[in-house]
Amino acid sequence: MKKYLILIALSLGLAAKAQQFEINTDLRARFENRNGYGTLKPDTEKAASFISQRTRILFDYSFKNIKLRVSPQNVKTWGDVITTSKTDANNAFHEAYGEIKMNEKFSFKLGRQEINYDDARIFGNVDWTMQGRSHDAFILKFNPNVKNQLHLGLALNANKETNFYENYTVAQYKSFQYLWYHTDFKKINLSVLALNNGMPYLDGSEEKIDYSQTLGSRLVFKNESWNIDGAAYLQTGKLADNTVNANYLSANVGYKFSTNFNTTLGFERLSGKDQNDTSPNVKSFNPLYGTNHKFNGYMDYFYVGNHINSVGLNDVYVTFGYEKNKLSAKLTPHYFASAAAIYKASEKQDNYLGTELDFTVAYKMYDYVTIDAGFSQMFASTSMEVLKTGNKNAGNNWAFLSVKINPNLFAYKAELKP
Repeated sequence: MKKYLILIALSLGLAAKAQQFEINTDLRARFENRNGYGTLKPDTEKAASFISQRTRILFDYSFKNIKLRVSPQNVKTWGDVITTSKTDANNAFHEAYGEIKMNEKFSFKLGRQEINYDDARIFGNVDWTMQGRSHDAFILKFNPNVKNQLHLGLALNANKETNFYENYTVAQYKSFQYLWYHTDFKKINLSVLALNNGMPYLDGSEEKIDYSQTLGSRLVFKNESWNIDGAAYLQTGKLADNTVNANYLSANVGYKFSTNFNTTLGFERLSGKDQNDTSPNVKSFNPLYGTNHKFNGYMDYFYVGNHINSVGLNDVYVTFGYEKNKLSAKLTPHYFASAAAIYKASEKQDNYLGTELDFTVAYKMYDYVTIDAGFSQMFASTSMEVLKTGNKNAGNNWAFLSVKINPNLFAYKAELKP
């Protein structure tokens, strides 16, 4: 197989005279045992165990001022099709885009692509999930110098090609527009994001689109020992004809004690809505297209396909990290509390939701092979039972073991000839 790939690449190189062509892989398999993952386990349920897998190939091509990427992938759970199956429905293109450099300062990128900014709180590729996240979008980039970047992003979605207007039935945004600006100083960098997010809704049988705005910034300070960052966002506008008024605040202070040991103390607050608040207004912050598994505990009780338009969250955590040679480990306890009031019947509950302990370890066997493992335990409160249902004393833990293999299969570069 590799011989044929080499022949193809050489043929392209001779035809174009100057180009680069690479083939990379991303193959990962992950065993999970879910015993109260994402929500408290009911007494009537048993733990689930399974192995999921991603197989992704990345074809990267560049020639003068053009870059192309095509990235097909297959996502599956072991055993989801019979061993003699002729088809597999879980095939897709994770990315398929082209990027054109117009001059030294301007370029644009269009097609299916990952969108990642800053700490991935609002826009992230969700790489933890096997399928990841990518958008059909157009991005205009302006880089006046090495310290400044300005991106304009646009997306417009439809079900299919039609001659007349058709309601959009895919469960996601209809359109968005955003501006992202980033600048670097000596030890400080600053990012600013303004996102206009258009969500469709039905008024009777007529589709309408409401736009909400997410506005905010993130500031980061780094030196040899300290790593300090903070972010603040506001959300306003309308959603399904209801007014949006929500906010987000975070801060992290990290210190590196030595080459091997580091720690970070952090805090996040995502606004929420009191459960006895009968107004239709939206007061709960939505992290939208972020990599939410990265935040608020690895058991994904919050904002990973859940907890939207709920009571919000206060998350106080500390991370203890260790790295040496090919081994790294982290221990992170989280203290969770609701940002808004929880009620059972008419009785107000304690805001404390629970404490989660996350322990992960990673070993880099080779440059292209990494083994990860982790265990998480949720110590939930009665308020978590009210919010999530289930039994706070049912164990409620999660464990995983993952193998990632990502070698470079082929790389070819042909130089210009005079």
